[in-house]
Amino acid sequence: MIELIWGKKRILENYLNVAEMGKGIFGIEAAAKHYFNKSAKELSKREAAWIAVILPNPVKFSIDKPSPRLIRRHNWILRQMNNLSTDPEIQALLETNSPEKKSK
Repeated sequence: MIELIWGKKRILENYLNVAEMGKGIFGIEAAAKHYFNKSAKELSKREAAWIAVILPNPVKFSIDKPSPRLIRRHNWILRQMNNLSTDPEIQALLETNSPEKKSK
C-alpha cells in the first residue's frame, strides 16, 4: 500500500535512515560513522556490504567479530552488488545520486 504513495526508492531511503544497525545505532549515516569513521556517502562497496550483513539482527550480529556465516553472507552481497552494477536502472540511479551530478 505504501508503494502507491512513496515508491520503492523512497521506502528504501526512509528505511536506511531509521533502521537499527547496531545497538543504539540508527540509520546508515550513524552506522557509517560508528563502524568506519566516515559518512555514508564515502562508504566503499565492501563497507556498505558489511552494514547490510548485520541488518537482519544488528544487535546479535557483529561487524567487529564476524562469524564464518556472516563472512559468507558478506561475500554473497558483494557478488550481488557486482552483478547489479551493469544494470541500466541501477546505473541511472547511481548517476542521478552522484556528487558530480548534484553539484551541477
